[in-house]
Amino acid sequence: MPITPAGATIPEVTHHIAQVGTPVHYVTAGSSGSPVLLVHGFPESWWAFRGVIPLLAAEHRVIAVDLPGFGDSAHAATEFSSTFAAECLRRLIEHLDLGPVHLTGQDISGVTTFRLAATYPDLIRSFAAIETGLPGFGMEVLADVTHGGTWYIGVLAAPGIADMLMTGREREFLTEHAFPAMSASPDSITAQDLDEFTRVYAQPAGFAGASGLYRSMLVEGKQIQDMVAAAKLTMPVLSVGAGASRFTHDTMHAVATDVTEAALPDIRHLAALEDPQSLTETLLTFYRRLDQISSLRESRSATS
Repeated sequence: MPITPAGATIPEVTHHIAQVGTPVHYVTAGSSGSPVLLVHGFPESWWAFRGVIPLLAAEHRVIAVDLPGFGDSAHAATEFSSTFAAECLRRLIEHLDLGPVHLTGQDISGVTTFRLAATYPDLIRSFAAIETGLPGFGMEVLADVTHGGTWYIGVLAAPGIADMLMTGREREFLTEHAFPAMSASPDSITAQDLDEFTRVYAQPAGFAGASGLYRSMLVEGKQIQDMVAAAKLTMPVLSVGAGASRFTHDTMHAVATDVTEAALPDIRHLAALEDPQSLTETLLTFYRRLDQISSLRESRSATS
């Protein structure tokens, strides 16, 4: 059943809550075409895809989720690890009876979405990794401030510190630190964006999901390496990187056998917010090719 949105919304979506290990908030748009599951990064929520969803929904059934501990999903759990989040997404796909999805994740959700694709490949039609990496394949360097890493990863990963330092200062953190460091153009983040992201992170335990994912990132490198050593991803993978950076591309080539590279040259890191038009065109081109191949195979199978 649709619910009344707690915060900002767009006309194209309806809001829902699913009990999938924890209450998870998600929005849906579009009524036909292959399903696309959009998974945000940090400091974001489903709202990061506000410009992408209407464009995708013209050809696809679109689901954009708030990860556990983020946005308007529940913020109370034992530990918001990437393993827990991946299991919640698996349950959501099955709860909605989506069948194989075009799984699309960005930033810190890359670990969660990789786990989902590696553990339940039958549920994944394709995997798009946007500006993301994996522990065990270089992602940990993002927390190493002595080599240009980001200071707030350590703050978020330390239990209780984010709440102590950022409570009541959420907007200042977003406007003075996070978004300026991650975006090429300050104008790409609107006042409405800032209001909505401030709202969700200012909730009690608003940083719980991010803290859990960053904590698990720092300790799960060996496990991710072992998963890749056992079997690389075999579904088609789209690697979307900002500018000339090859971090996402190199990571995906290391963990998957079928990788298509795409670059968005005029952004830094927040692809869905900075350039939703170019990102959507990149995704649609990838999805169309795969769906055409799938349709041809189904037609041949039906006539044989």
